Amino acid sequence: MIDTHSHLYLDKFDEDREAVNERAVEAGVTGIFLPAIDFDSIPKMEKLEHPGLSFYKMAGIHPCDVPEQLPDELEEKLMEFCSREDFYGVGETGLDYYWSTDRVEQQKESLRIHCKVAKAVGKPIIIHNRESTDDMLDLIEAEQDGNLTGIWHCFNGTVEEGRRAIDMGLHLGIGGVLTFKNGGVDKTVAQLPLDKMILETDAPYLSPTPKRGKRNEPAFMKYTAEKLAEIFGLSLQEVDERTTATARQLFGIV
Repeated sequence: MIDTHSHLYLDKFDEDREAVNERAVEAGVTGIFLPAIDFDSIPKMEKLEHPGLSFYKMAGIHPCDVPEQLPDELEEKLMEFCSREDFYGVGETGLDYYWSTDRVEQQKESLRIHCKVAKAVGKPIIIHNRESTDDMLDLIEAEQDGNLTGIWHCFNGTVEEGRRAIDMGLHLGIGGVLTFKNGGVDKTVAQLPLDKMILETDAPYLSPTPKRGKRNEPAFMKYTAEKLAEIFGLSLQEVDERTTATARQLFGIV
């Protein structure tokens, strides 16, 4: 399995990161993609290593970390990192109106810049979306010129929103919220194409049932995969194979 979204470099893993990595390997995880929160995330990512695991770096500014004044060099710095062969995606970026709507225009401009860089380097964009779905989809639609690919991270939209995102070239990141008893995401996902879905954890956040409330980690992705297999009436192995193949194709991993 490939965890396409994990913040394993955060200090919440400093005390037992080796054990977390071991459990990931034991659970069948082979690759972990590392979206950035800001540019300070990158040196932390570069320290990660473990036998049996491949780590894939990304660069971006999380919408909750977008400053009041966007730095003039944002696009240049993104290009500098994301054009490198050892970076596999652009993000995490996106929109978040849950915590505050004070910097909506700054978030939108940041997302546009990330889109521009993603199209220029030909790598997927990782989109965070919280209470901002209409604006996010409208912005991506405006930016889509046939060269933009990416992931709607932590998908929890409606069937119609999911179809619209897929029609615009996005894949759906399926994480722990799929397993939440009253979340309704399982009923939505059942009506959308499995081959447009990839697995993720968002570790250390959004642990799946039965680990809800605990720190999330890549090994827990198996619970999400099991739920996805149940929804589509498939074996765990087939869900693993299909989501892994989709992730590899999307990120250009041989």
